[in-house]
Amino acid sequence: MVKIPIRILLVDDEKDFSEMLSLRLNELGEKVTCAYSGQECLQALEKTNIDVIILDIKMPGMDGIETLREVKRRFPLVEVIMLTGHGSTETAVEGMKLGAFDYLMKPADFDDLSAKLEGARKRKDEQEERVRLAESKLLVRKSGGT
Repeated sequence: MVKIPIRILLVDDEKDFSEMLSLRLNELGEKVTCAYSGQECLQALEKTNIDVIILDIKMPGMDGIETLREVKRRFPLVEVIMLTGHGSTETAVEGMKLGAFDYLMKPADFDDLSAKLEGARKRKDEQEERVRLAESKLLVRKSGGT
């Protein structure tokens, strides 16, 4: 079976961490784009089709929660996995209440991250399919079909 790469946007202000994680994900066959701030994340989403964002919570300027709010407002079908290295589980749970798929603590277990990425992409695919079905039903109704 052919593996379809997950299009991942990795958002973390720690460039060394981002580069290492990006390399590991690329080795698995994923397609990774990096952004180093919330603002860069939003700019990347304007230009690139993304399935899942891995989003650090603690970043200078626009933090992960602010970024998540804006992502979900502008790109509601993109799934987000929150990443925290500061033990702020409460903030990660707040992120899930705002629409994040899940969260991980740094340093994240790579197998756990891979499983969460697969789950997030599956949820995105299912949501997109529901939207397509609803749109096709709406078109049939508008055209006078039953």
